[in-house]
Parts: sequence; structure tokens; C-alpha cells
Amino acid sequence: MKHQRLLARGFTLLELLVVILIIAMLAGYVGPRLFGKVGEARAKTAAGQMKALADALDQYRLDTGSYPTTEQGLKSLMEKPADSTKWNGPYLAKALPNDPWDRPYVYRRPGENGREYDLLTFGADGKQGGTGEDADVAH
Repeated sequence: MKHQRLLARGFTLLELLVVILIIAMLAGYVGPRLFGKVGEARAKTAAGQMKALADALDQYRLDTGSYPTTEQGLKSLMEKPADSTKWNGPYLAKALPNDPWDRPYVYRRPGENGREYDLLTFGADGKQGGTGEDADVAH
């Protein structure tokens, strides 16, 4: 009889609270580290996508003789601009991607500091500048 009562016993409230406390402590320790990796992964994804866009822009320049204007933008990699006779695209195998924060990449020609063009994303906050996950990613 005593043996059957022990098997039917269940968890006490104190035991459940201890388990919940342990889980909460683990989540508090692991959570911030995990979310930090998500931000790093998005920045690496943006850098990889911008590398592919830069390669497509270089191919566009080889075909047409110049990079697209700011007004033509990155869409000229997929659609022939009205004033282009040497366009031989599309220059991307898939549709023009948004950045990992689901916003369009910023393309400007001419670029700053003597560069032919600027290609960047403003990061998680969507604003120029920032640090950490909010930092801009540029190619």
C-alpha cells in the first residue's frame, strides 16, 4: 500500500518553482548570447548580398560602359533602362533582394569619398550611423 501511494504522488509546488527558476536562469544566460548571434548573422547576410549586387553592378558596367545612375537604381540590374542600348541583363539570377531587415538597399552614384557608387543598408534601426546591430553595413 505504501508503495502505491509513493508512485501516485506528483510534484509539489516547491519542486515546480525550483524547475521554473532553473529554466528562467538558463534563458537569462543563453538568450542574450543567442540574440547577439542573430544580429551578426543579419550583418553577414547583408554583406553577402551586397557582394552579389556589386558583382552584378560590375557586369552591368562592363556591358553598358557605366554604372547605373541613382535614378535608375538597382532595378536596372533586372529591367532594361529606357536610355540603354547595350544592356545585356538581367544581371541577377533571382529578384532584387531587400536587406535582412526587409528594406531596400541604398544605392547612390556617384558615391562619397571618390567612390564610383555607394551600396549600403542602414541596419536594424533603418537610420544612417549607429553601432552594434543598428550599425550600417556598406560594400
